[in-house]
Amino acid sequence: MTMKRRMTIAVLLLTALCGQGQTTEPATEAVRNMKVGWNLGNTLDACNGKRVTDVTISETMWGQPVTRPELMQMMQEAGFGAIRVPVTWYPHIDDHNRVDAQWMQRVHEVVDYVLQTGMYCILNVHHDTGAGDNWLHANMSIYDEQKSHFEQLWQQIAEEFKDYGERLLFESYNEMLDKYDSWCFATFARPNGYNATDATDAYNAINSYAQSFVNTVRATGGNNSQRNLVVNTYGACCGEGNWNAHLQDPLKQMKLPTDTSEGHLIFQVHCYPNIENLTTTKNSVSQMFKYLNTYLAAKGAPVIIGEWGSSSGDDYMNRHDNLVKFIDYFVQQAKANNFATFYWMGISDGSTRTLPAFSQPDLARAILQAYYGNTYSPTLPTVDDYDITYTVSYNGQWQELNLCSDEVSLDNYKAIRVELGETPKSGTLSVKMYGEADGKEQYTAVTQQSQTVNFNRSNLGGKTRRITLQYSKSEPYTISVKHAYLVRSDGTLMEMRVSPFWGCTVETKATKKSTPVRQTTMDDTPGDSCLYTLSGLRMTKAGKRGIYISNNKKIIIK
Repeated sequence: MTMKRRMTIAVLLLTALCGQGQTTEPATEAVRNMKVGWNLGNTLDACNGKRVTDVTISETMWGQPVTRPELMQMMQEAGFGAIRVPVTWYPHIDDHNRVDAQWMQRVHEVVDYVLQTGMYCILNVHHDTGAGDNWLHANMSIYDEQKSHFEQLWQQIAEEFKDYGERLLFESYNEMLDKYDSWCFATFARPNGYNATDATDAYNAINSYAQSFVNTVRATGGNNSQRNLVVNTYGACCGEGNWNAHLQDPLKQMKLPTDTSEGHLIFQVHCYPNIENLTTTKNSVSQMFKYLNTYLAAKGAPVIIGEWGSSSGDDYMNRHDNLVKFIDYFVQQAKANNFATFYWMGISDGSTRTLPAFSQPDLARAILQAYYGNTYSPTLPTVDDYDITYTVSYNGQWQELNLCSDEVSLDNYKAIRVELGETPKSGTLSVKMYGEADGKEQYTAVTQQSQTVNFNRSNLGGKTRRITLQYSKSEPYTISVKHAYLVRSDGTLMEMRVSPFWGCTVETKATKKSTPVRQTTMDDTPGDSCLYTLSGLRMTKAGKRGIYISNNKKIIIK
């Protein structure tokens, strides 16, 4: 590459990231342009209550791999328009309230991964709030105590990114709770029930934090003087449901902060409804959107659903049809109400992010088609696009490898199938199944390279809580695992993500399967679809001969 070309690309990238001096698009336009988004969850937000100096350990302590730019490129190519990057800061703040330089640099890198694709990025303060001993709580005495600390944190973040352009948004705080750790609405968890005085104190604190956030960011100048900023309701509560008269209080009590830049604030809520009865869920979600319009949007700012999904972690396994239908309805309703949505992390999880691939491509497709229409055909790489080998090293007796760590209803599944790279030594490995209650277990020796183990209800009950590959010897042993599948009642397979459970270590190697390049001869006349170079630069017309990207396909110009 010539020096001139390097400088050109650098200037274009800098322009995309910075855009200093430009007028920021209004918040309503930004929300519309975000379309559908995704959360990079359990990554930069991972924490254990302690100070952590190793950036990689911090990023991976909740089981996610180190984030790579290819993951963000995959999301953009599929059709997602925005990524929310949750970040927990307290493990990386010193005694003088300064953020560690290495941590800030890593956050900066991940933000750049998102913005370099052209997507929007929301950067926040995450598990500094929440239940337990987190330092930010919706309580006026805590606000008064932590105000300076909170503002100093945001001053550092804002200064770091103040020259970045309009596609970077800041989010004030995540799910901030009162002194009782109440979800749903303030004082919900109070031992003696709802208390109006304590609830008012919590809502006043939320509005105070929101105002401090806006004031602090605006004071740093640069593009922050007009940057679109996101403020969350108490607990990020959305008002969904009708089982308590106070459910909509977080919406009603939320104030639009006073701002020196008109039209650049956004409200955020989170939503995780129960989907067991789909008709009930749809009615409740429909009413929720009415509440959001009446009690939030009417105050003068657009709304985003910064996190959403279903309330139960086993819905993908055991209520799959309901989940897909719920996703379709939810995204369509959000689009109709001009709300952007950010699905919570599941569609690409764990080792699939490294490939990169979608671990739940069916849900990703449901999200994208609900927004773009049923004829939309997204590019969704999966593990089937890769040859994967998990090399498992057991270093002691009774160590276990996760084959499935989700709860599995035996009404929906009948077996698990494990495929190894070689036939195991006799008497070394067993499939261990944890039943619905302690003491309910099933053990089956693995004697073949490919083996299917049926579920036994008399041993397990109605479900399994975990399925592992257990090693029974004391000497070290290494074996490769190719696949682990759950077998549905109809015989179809669902691939599971292999991961360490207890004692063993896993090394993953993946090679992308070769796919033929679609060759198309094009002239120099711009067509209906944009062309991009392999480095991601948008072309207004085809230039020199070479390989370009159009409609997610490689195009060879001869």
